[in-house]
Amino acid sequence: MFTASREDYLRGLYILEEEKGEIKSIDLAHYLSVSKPSVSEMAQQLDKEGLISYKRYSKLKFTAKGHRIAQKLTSKHRLIELFLKKILKIDSKNIHEEAHRLEHAFSDESIGRLRKILHNPKTDPHGKPIPR
Repeated sequence: MFTASREDYLRGLYILEEEKGEIKSIDLAHYLSVSKPSVSEMAQQLDKEGLISYKRYSKLKFTAKGHRIAQKLTSKHRLIELFLKKILKIDSKNIHEEAHRLEHAFSDESIGRLRKILHNPKTDPHGKPIPR
């Protein structure tokens, strides 16, 4: 089981890779609003867990296992955003933060049901792809 913080780092890494094609520690620090030493510390832990490849002063890279987990977390977040927007009619400006709070609590079973309710959507409310 991952902590909310670990999930945030993994999802942040995924978003940056998706947007920029590479992951720099400084970019992750800015994305998560944390210090660079905090990123280095978590990167070392994620490296020990076999989720990323971390070498000091190098770009961060996912392992296959880490990428799968990050992709799943991103899918969960984006499905929740779509649910909040389409079903609950939450204002667009509030859905990201609300989804962020909820993503740590939803089980895989609940996410599977959300996916069915939403008819297996391909994109989130922002037009970003929902990974399968």
